[in-house]
Parts: sequence; structure tokens; C-alpha cells
Amino acid sequence: MPKARSEFVCQNCGARYMRWQGQCRECGEWNSIIEVSVEKAPTPGRQAAARAMSGFAGAAGSGLKILSTVTAGRTARLPSGYREFDRVLGGGIVPGSVVLIGGNPGAGKSTLLLQTVCRLSLQVPVLYITGEESLEQVALRAQRLQLPADKVQIAAETSIENICALAAQVRPAVLVVDSIQVMHVDGIESAPGSVSQVRESAAALTQFAKRSGIAVFLVGHVTKDGALAGPKILEHCVDCSVFLTSSNDPRFRTLRCQKNRFGAVNEIGIFAMTDKGLREVSNPSAIFLNRQEITAPGSLAMVVWEGSRPLLVELQALVDASPYGNPRRLSVGTDQNRLAMLLSVMHRHAGLQLADQDVFINVVGGIKVEETAADVPLCLALLSSFREKAIDRHTIAFGEIGLTGEVRPVSSGQERIAEAFKQGFTRFIVPRDNAPRHLEPGMEVHPISRINELNALI
Repeated sequence: MPKARSEFVCQNCGARYMRWQGQCRECGEWNSIIEVSVEKAPTPGRQAAARAMSGFAGAAGSGLKILSTVTAGRTARLPSGYREFDRVLGGGIVPGSVVLIGGNPGAGKSTLLLQTVCRLSLQVPVLYITGEESLEQVALRAQRLQLPADKVQIAAETSIENICALAAQVRPAVLVVDSIQVMHVDGIESAPGSVSQVRESAAALTQFAKRSGIAVFLVGHVTKDGALAGPKILEHCVDCSVFLTSSNDPRFRTLRCQKNRFGAVNEIGIFAMTDKGLREVSNPSAIFLNRQEITAPGSLAMVVWEGSRPLLVELQALVDASPYGNPRRLSVGTDQNRLAMLLSVMHRHAGLQLADQDVFINVVGGIKVEETAADVPLCLALLSSFREKAIDRHTIAFGEIGLTGEVRPVSSGQERIAEAFKQGFTRFIVPRDNAPRHLEPGMEVHPISRINELNALI
């Protein structure tokens, strides 16, 4: 047997030290460093994964090759049965990929994966591993959601060695592990959920997926701060990391991609939580753009680009005289530093003096807008609220504003206009370089190049 040695590992960030200390130098957390036993030989979990892969073709190393001689064949993706889920994954499930799904308790992670494997079981063999619930509890949820569970293979297991052996025997196309924080590898003394157990469990499953061609889905918990529990290596070793979150409206869930080796990042999928489980939302703009018939001053619709599609959201601004000597600047859903910058640009190049006014910005629906295309709508909403003049409810705007007062074009301008026109908007305030050459009947476009031109459009 190889000689075991001990090292001290931070349970918050995974940093390693030769001796114990009260505070981790990497993350600054106190009393998070514990002693773990490590071996120089490969861990039992990785040895079990290697033994389980011995029956698959290509389990042995392929040897040294020249990159140009490697055949890059197009891998056929497996549709999950949900277009919103496939969009976030980059077009479907890639064989041999490892997908990590995180989210707050009760967000619907297990429900989404159970619905997915039940649909996939009608086409390909699947294996669902539950470590937190009993088989009866999973069966009750499937019955409540009225899912086709006749061909779903399920097992209650927490040992990585047993999971790899079972998957090698069943040979499913998709393997779901719920959740990675309760899995353990024999031979590691730390408890399930610790840094060592999570790291070795994820490494063994990733190695198994790459060699066997089985797509693996891992469910991950989050901490009280909203970050994924476990070491950062858990997010680094997977191919795709997505988060399922709830907005201000508890009826809807947003599936957002943060890392994807097989598609675009920042893709989002919208689901509605019902008594029959998660249902896809075919028109997400209708959620974030629920405007009243009578538009109040300071309210304006804008088009933001999320991943590979446009979304229409409502932006609200409130400008009011400050009763104190220090006016407040509050922004919910947008960057507060950029709000301060735009206020200075409007004062310098558009003659709008708001130094003695409280300014509040809110993006309706709880969505967070990070792109600069929201600059023009934000300035229009501020002008509308300050002058107490409502903007026509069929008006929509987008564009970036520079420090010198110029209005810059944004990417995918024509697609934004087409989506807004499809939703019933007819008046467009856009950068001059994004103005369409051919107008549809009933379309009114106002191209602008300077920020002071917004004064005449209110």
C-alpha cells in the first residue's frame, strides 16, 4: 500500500496548505481548513472509473497525434425534448459531455432532469441515480407530474464506484447524478460534500463520461451566498455549467448558461412552474414586457440580447426632487456605475441637470441587463420622468452612448428591430448605423447619432 500523507484543505475554495491555519489566504474564510488524508496512488474512485471503462471502445489512450490529422467529425446531438433546454445546452445533449446544473433549493433542478430523462427514455436508455431521495419519493413525483416512467432505469446510490459499475453494465445514453454533494469515494476519509469528496467524485465521473461517451448530468447545490457549493474545480472540469433561478415572479424559472464548451454562453431558457412540472415559455418577451394600456412617464421598452436571441423588457425611471443635501442614485437590474456615467454625459452634452434630483432605475421582471444597448432607453426614460411626459407605448429603443455624447451602434440591430416589430412596436429610436434600409409598412424609425437629439423625441 502507498504511504498516506496528510494535508490541510480549505472547504470553501479548495486551497491546500502544509499545516493548519485559522484563515485561508486565498478566500479569506475563517475556520474552513481541515486535515484530509491523501494518497500518492490514484484514488479508488478513479480506479473504479478506469475499470468500468475497460469494456468500452477507445478506453485505452489514443497516443500522440498531429492535430491536423485528427478527424473532427460532427457529433450528433441528442434532443432533450425541451427546446428551451436544448437552446441553453447549445443545440442538444452532446455524447460524453458533463453538464452541471445548480440552483437554489426548490428551484426545480430535480424536476427538470426527471422530466428530461422521462422524455429521453422513449428514445434511448437512461439511468437516474438519486442520492438524496428514496426511490418511492422519486416515483411519487413522477406520478404527480404524470410523466412516462415505464422505461426509466433508476437506482438509489451514493458510491461512485457502484455508480460507474452500474452505468458500465446498463450502458445508458444519459446518466443523471442527483446530487454530487452527497456522493462519496471509498478510501477518502472526509465526509460527503467536502472538498476532497466533491473533487474526486466529479473527476471520476468526468473521466468515465469522456471514455464511455455517456452524457452525465450533475446536480449541484448552492451556498447561502448563491455560489455553487464545493471547490471551483467542480465548475472547471465540467463541459457546461447552467443555473436554474427564479425571478421576482415565483411562477417562472430562468435557466442561464455560464459555461459551455459546445455552444454560446449567457444563453437563457424560460420555464413556467405549474402543478404538472416545468413548462416551456415560447414567448419570453411576454413575461418581461407586461405593460399597462396607459403608459406613465418614465416607462419605456427596450430590446436586450441574451445569448442568441432578443428579449423585450420594460425599463422604468423615476426622477424626483431630493429633500436631502445628498441625492440618491439607485439602480436595480443595471450597472449603477454606468448610471452615474450617463447622468454626467446627459448633463454635459444634453443640458439635463439632475444634480439635485433623486434618480431610481428599475428593470421590470427581475432580469439583469449588462449590455450597453440599454444606454439610450435609460436616458429616454430619465428625460420622460423628469419632464413628466409619457412616451408612446409603441416606442422601443436601443443603443450605446459614449463619453463624448455620440450614439454608437450595437450588435444584431436588425434582429432586434424585427423582434420588436413582431411584438407590435412601430416606433423605433435606434443608432444611425443600425437603422434599417427597408421599412415595413407602418414602421417609423428615428435614427440618432448624438445624445442631444433625444430631447426632440420626448
